[in-house]
Amino acid sequence: MESDRLNQVPARVTEIILESISDGVFTVDHEWRITSFNRAAEMITGIPREEALGRHCWEVFRSNMCESDCALRRTMKQGKPFVDSSAYIVNSRKMPIPLVVSTSLLKDEDGKVLGGVEIFRDVSQIEELRKELAGRYQVGDIVSRSPSMQSIFKILPQVADSESTVLIQGETGTGKELLARAIHNLSPRKGKPFIAINCGALPDTLLESELFGYKAGAFTHATKDKPGQFALAEGGTLLLDEIGDLSPAFQVRLLRVLQERTFLPLGATKPVRADVRVIAATNKDLTDLVQKGLFRQDLFYRVNVVCLELPPLRERKEDIPMLVEHFIGRMKRLRGKPVSGISQEALSLLMFHDYPGNIRELENIIERIFVICPEGEIGVHCLPDHLRIGSVPAISPVGMDVALRNTESQVILAALQHNHYNRLATARMLNMHKSTLYRKIRRIGLQLPKEDGRQGVKNQKNECQPSR
Repeated sequence: MESDRLNQVPARVTEIILESISDGVFTVDHEWRITSFNRAAEMITGIPREEALGRHCWEVFRSNMCESDCALRRTMKQGKPFVDSSAYIVNSRKMPIPLVVSTSLLKDEDGKVLGGVEIFRDVSQIEELRKELAGRYQVGDIVSRSPSMQSIFKILPQVADSESTVLIQGETGTGKELLARAIHNLSPRKGKPFIAINCGALPDTLLESELFGYKAGAFTHATKDKPGQFALAEGGTLLLDEIGDLSPAFQVRLLRVLQERTFLPLGATKPVRADVRVIAATNKDLTDLVQKGLFRQDLFYRVNVVCLELPPLRERKEDIPMLVEHFIGRMKRLRGKPVSGISQEALSLLMFHDYPGNIRELENIIERIFVICPEGEIGVHCLPDHLRIGSVPAISPVGMDVALRNTESQVILAALQHNHYNRLATARMLNMHKSTLYRKIRRIGLQLPKEDGRQGVKNQKNECQPSR
């Protein structure tokens, strides 16, 4: 009798512990039906234990992992645990809850696999704190700490609150549409449609019908009325992307629409008033096009009421660590992959790439990494060949420590030269504190010019004005 009582003690203690901890714990059998569900799991999901037991786990949690790559399914399939995977669930009040998930096999005392166990932690407060701390560096889906982007962030609320036409200029992949969406979402029109159309993708005839719509009988096969993008964006915002590719003839038609705030659908006899805010975007230098006579000056001044110039990524490299973290976090949420972060060596190679495709290229690199290296730390071997080949110095026979110091000195010197020996900008670029940079410079013994570089480098901004 005494031995039976002692055998029951561990099981009772385990139950008490599971009911006392703040992490949610549940187990499933081989048919993915929930066999246990602790008190914290009830609190996080908002679902009582009696409702959860016996149901399939995806019916209870409604997680993004269920749709793509379930960590528990990978554990059951591969027979190994996964730790700290990011995910979110939808609770009983239909609110998304961010989680950190760990999974392992559930075995009996003989080692027989009975199913799987998942431990999950609600990180809502941590996520809110992270958002609050990062708020000054993020507007919408745009993240940046560079001075040039911070100056845009500073004026964005006033720009959004106005009804003025905005011109966004920047190279391909710098985030022009994201900036336009941020303006819309900060504006009084945020509850209305946001529509983007690429003006360079369609010939004039198709672009006219796409923008302004047409009436039944306007041309062959036009059997019924079709509203254009101006009509569909009523009350909201219309982004005219790649406006620099418009033909001279269509520029005249667009100018009239912007001046009169009315448009005429094909086949219509009466103009239609448009309550639409227009944002124009281009990867071309409209000032240069105006000087060459390829873009109408009157249309330029009509769209260029407020001009925002997005710098290329090569001019704001201090943003790369933050962007890498942002893209890794988003890919973890979308794919449910247990990627823990990125090594300093891999980040250094990403820092010294020039990115002709700008932020879109960096985002694509991170997405590729999640395909090639779906778990653990992102190392140099996970990067594309064009970033690795010729970028990693050969290890000399003098030893690993000396080789690492030589590599570090080369990286620091290259960063200093890139920033014209501006120590503060170099520290930001290398994602380290300036005192750490000073210490490394002294230790390495680099000889630097007395001029810091802050006075010699001026931020030359395109004023978006054609020369007279």
